[in-house]
Amino acid sequence: MEAGPIGSVWVVDSQDTGGRLYLCGTIHILRKEDYPLAPAYEAAYSRSDKLVFELPPDAAKAGAAARMTQLGTLPPGATLEAEVGSETWSGVKKWCASRGVPPFSMARMRPWLASLMITNNEYAVLGASPDMGVDQHFEKRARRDGKPGEGLETLEFQIQLFAGLSKELQRVMLDQTLAEVGTLPEEYDKMIEAWKHGRLDDLQSMLFREAAKHPELMEIFLAARNRAWMARLEDLLKKGERAMVLVGTGHFTAETGLLHLLKERGYLVRHYREMKED
Repeated sequence: MEAGPIGSVWVVDSQDTGGRLYLCGTIHILRKEDYPLAPAYEAAYSRSDKLVFELPPDAAKAGAAARMTQLGTLPPGATLEAEVGSETWSGVKKWCASRGVPPFSMARMRPWLASLMITNNEYAVLGASPDMGVDQHFEKRARRDGKPGEGLETLEFQIQLFAGLSKELQRVMLDQTLAEVGTLPEEYDKMIEAWKHGRLDDLQSMLFREAAKHPELMEIFLAARNRAWMARLEDLLKKGERAMVLVGTGHFTAETGLLHLLKERGYLVRHYREMKED
């Protein structure tokens, strides 16, 4: 039986150059009680020369809300109800009633933005916040310590992932969100527990139970991004650098995940608990 949380941290070594990556699985939205993090995160931070995030430090604060509103608002005369149909709109109105949100405030949102707003609201009800996420935790820490950080993507790229979805996929995303609202509190606790102990199979099952029904969404939000990140990760390894890489833990799962892709390329990949630190 495990003495305590071991964390979702994997170590990737290049035996040719001595390069090492600490792949640290993050949860982007956490609660105060989800801290402290497993010791593996602290070890990764202290033994790394730089940090690599999904987004460059401070990028999420640079006009993100305004840009999302701009791209996520329907043109004059268009409505969310017309975009998604009466059944999905009824689900939106039901959710609004449960949370005291006026339906008119969502009437001109594109489906993807409505989905994100519902999700963020539900996490807030649980006491979870992006400001408490693992990424933000280490971004603030690195800023204080003067440790350099960089990003794998731009804010604009991430917003366009949503804005570029077809009308049908946006509706699917909103339907999926509405279907998960009722079970979110229980599922969130299970997800945090699995993440704390590095149980990727459990995480994959929970995170993608519904998403797996729509492989095109999985391709857009996970698989394609993982493949795109590989060039940067391999560059770090080939240059012999030591870096703490912080990305959503979902990017580690399945055969399309970073761990599998790195193993395929011949790198030594071990969970932090399976190695002796040098």
